[in-house]
Amino acid sequence: MARWSRVLVVAVVVVAGGCSSSAPSSSSAPVDHVTYMTGFGAVGRDSFVWVAREKGWFKEAGIEVDIQKGAGNTPNLTALKSNQAQFAAMDFSGAEILAAQGKFTEWRAVAAVHQQTLVSIMTTKDTGITTPVALKGKTIATASGSVSELLFPGYAKLAGLDPATVKMQGTQTTALNGLMAKGQVDAVSTFLLSKKALETATKKEVVVMPYSDYLKNLYGNVIVTRSDLLAKDRDLVSRFTGAALKGLRYTLDHPDEAAAILHAAEPTAAIPAAVGEITAMKQFSTPVGHLDQQRVTAGIAELEAAGLMPTGLTPAQVADFSLA
Repeated sequence: MARWSRVLVVAVVVVAGGCSSSAPSSSSAPVDHVTYMTGFGAVGRDSFVWVAREKGWFKEAGIEVDIQKGAGNTPNLTALKSNQAQFAAMDFSGAEILAAQGKFTEWRAVAAVHQQTLVSIMTTKDTGITTPVALKGKTIATASGSVSELLFPGYAKLAGLDPATVKMQGTQTTALNGLMAKGQVDAVSTFLLSKKALETATKKEVVVMPYSDYLKNLYGNVIVTRSDLLAKDRDLVSRFTGAALKGLRYTLDHPDEAAAILHAAEPTAAIPAAVGEITAMKQFSTPVGHLDQQRVTAGIAELEAAGLMPTGLTPAQVADFSLA
């Protein structure tokens, strides 16, 4: 009823102003208020949503967005489930695994931020580790409960490494680079967008071993919404997605400006680090927003074959392919 009443109000305004040469004022248009949760904190990879808000693209779409800093898949999915948020960013493969396990099912991805998983193993060149099999007997630090930790057994097996021969040391995300810089671990597992930050922390050349070398059909971060919102107000989801992707395109083309916008909104977000992340992710974010059903199907098959989740999940249960 609310959806149709909004349309009626706009129609009345247009008819009433038909004899005038001026367009209806924006103040007469209805505004939808939504909450969006970033993938994790306030970092360069998530800056596009602040850019879209600052540039007025959400406002043009009739949406007012409250941006909250997310804390990973499970907290973000919990916020969606309780309707504390209507949209969020998260790692797609991690969310798929949770859906296949029946833990979180009432969500759908509507656009891709990263066209492949960006989870990687990173180490410094002086360790001599250049291939996954060289990690045998080594210690890898990763964020506790993260998608990096979740995907590692499947990645290791495909790379010819017995995951049981590697010690995975769970820690806080913010502690990873420090552990590597102090030589307390042999490698870290995190997003490859953090390469520059790791080089800065260690003051050494960094070797990257992407999970995508073996898990080739997995998407990285995606924008998701509540499945009931998609069913009840598809127009709102479409408007939000369009404005967010406009922000993503602009961010990829203007990393310095995007980083400055992020820093102005969240002063703890350092501009050089944000620029580094945005610049690094550009090659992984085109075509902007695109979600391919065949790739999602293939990605689900990869996760199942790697023993990372139960069988039976379908693309329609985790994604809508018509909006991006």
